[in-house]
Amino acid sequence: MNNFHKTILINIHRIAYYIAKTRIWMKHPERHDLKQRYQVARKMVDSMNKSAGYRTIASGLEKLPKEGGYMMYPNHQGKYDVPGIISVHEAPLSFVMDMDRAHMVLVAEYMMLVDGKELDLRNIRQNITVFKEMADEITKQGRKFILFPEGGYEENNQNVVGTFKPGSFKVAQMAKCPIVPIALVDSYKVYNSPHKGPVTTYAYFLDPIYYEEYKDMKTPEIAQKVENRIREKIREHFANQALTGNEPEMDYDHALADSESEINYDQPLDCNG
Repeated sequence: MNNFHKTILINIHRIAYYIAKTRIWMKHPERHDLKQRYQVARKMVDSMNKSAGYRTIASGLEKLPKEGGYMMYPNHQGKYDVPGIISVHEAPLSFVMDMDRAHMVLVAEYMMLVDGKELDLRNIRQNITVFKEMADEITKQGRKFILFPEGGYEENNQNVVGTFKPGSFKVAQMAKCPIVPIALVDSYKVYNSPHKGPVTTYAYFLDPIYYEEYKDMKTPEIAQKVENRIREKIREHFANQALTGNEPEMDYDHALADSESEINYDQPLDCNG
């Protein structure tokens, strides 16, 4: 039994509880603000992590902007990416997800709790409308969002970073907000690999890129800048692990070469969760 099914099985009672609680709360959303709902979402993640032996070690949280909203752009490795970030990010955040996946049981309730955004990947106009909503909420409400610029992810990712889609950075441009690159390491091992048992993942919150730094850049340039920073941090992680003897050194450049491809600017935005 893989980690995903095992986690569901041993937490079936918790899942039923949180689904019921969320649905009851969301009948009268005005009674519970986003901060209260986010705490429930974090408790859900913490309970499931403790039951199965998953943990995320965060670095760089002190670099996060102290005021206002921002966009977080992590590399995408699997189903644990969002829960892993939420487990270490104290301020309420939300995320963007493919509409086709957003209505699955538990996923739908989680989206309700954090007021997530759904994208219809077949409808560019709907995407732009959602991006405008997000930009407005970032500017006026100081909201914080996760958006995966790679779009989807490969099973058993092996920490390989794919090409970042420039369209993902339109939201930040609209909001003129800070961009926070996040380098995720070993997140794929939790639910999207043959690995069985406890897992330690890493979330590196890198230096924010403020509007003044990217205001004269086009989205392909921004995408490349963020992608490069994340790739470099993952290289650094494995180099450090090799030096301390905790992990075998990864042939990361070879893995990247296998994933390199030309950016297709006409490719529609994908946001699989």
